[in-house]
Amino acid sequence: METAATGLTFRDAADADVDAIVALIESAYRGDSSRAGWTTEADILQGQRTDAESVRAVIKSPDSRLLTVERAGEVVACCQLEHRGDHAYFGMFAVSPRVQGEGLGKVILAEAERAVRAEWGATEMHMTVITVRIDLIAWYERRGYRRTGRMTPFPYGDERFGIPQREDLQFELLVKALA
Repeated sequence: METAATGLTFRDAADADVDAIVALIESAYRGDSSRAGWTTEADILQGQRTDAESVRAVIKSPDSRLLTVERAGEVVACCQLEHRGDHAYFGMFAVSPRVQGEGLGKVILAEAERAVRAEWGATEMHMTVITVRIDLIAWYERRGYRRTGRMTPFPYGDERFGIPQREDLQFELLVKALA
């Protein structure tokens, strides 16, 4: 699907997209390149954010979609949508640091919400956010997500999710009712 107003094309990721998606996610969250945008986790986590195996698993899962967003033929964003009964899970969200701040995130989030309602009949969207990411949580709250106070521990010791730079990391479940 293409939206004329933003020039964005939304499509499901394919195997050929794996390397570009891994590079996108890493650039949005890790290392010096991520500091060009506001979503960086470089000060709280080092190491990888994802890998080709994890991205490929989302693409292959029958209950997931990896929504890929292109502009002018370039992958500029992505997000995972996973069907979980009456709700959907939103994750693996990344927008290229070069285009952060242009309003693409809210357009992509709105399309993800529309898609899970239309395709799966989901009545809620769930996501988890690292609790020390106050600015990111506030961004989601402005888009109708609410904090639940339900926490899950960060997977310390599993470097597939990064190398923590602090000892107080945990995830909070955010939820939004979908109309």
